[in-house]
Amino acid sequence: MTPVRPYPDAAAGDVALDPAPLLVNLTRCVVEILAGVRNLEQLSRWVTDDVHTHLVRRVTIAARARAMSGAQAQRPRLVVGEPIVSRPSDGVIEAVVMVHQPARSRAVAIRLDELGGRWRASAITVL
Repeated sequence: MTPVRPYPDAAAGDVALDPAPLLVNLTRCVVEILAGVRNLEQLSRWVTDDVHTHLVRRVTIAARARAMSGAQAQRPRLVVGEPIVSRPSDGVIEAVVMVHQPARSRAVAIRLDELGGRWRASAITVL
């Protein structure tokens, strides 16, 4: 798989399916959801049921960890990098987005599938 930058259809004027803005926004939202400062339901339109279920588990674990340590949910200070995008097949985008925070950096891997003329995340993994 060769990284593709920018998304090939964006040059042809088809910015509706340019995945870069969605990838950046999904990444920011997922990190904020795990930090406890954003509601998971805000992403439900953009993710599949499997991803939603996975994120519910991660949110529950993160909330328990905060409760046990007595930490309050705080909006994370972060810088979201430019997505590195590959296109393994038509209608599928796989990307990695780096998130830099003061204490650490994380990688967020996202798979987008084209459904009905728009992108939906069928896999999200925060490393």
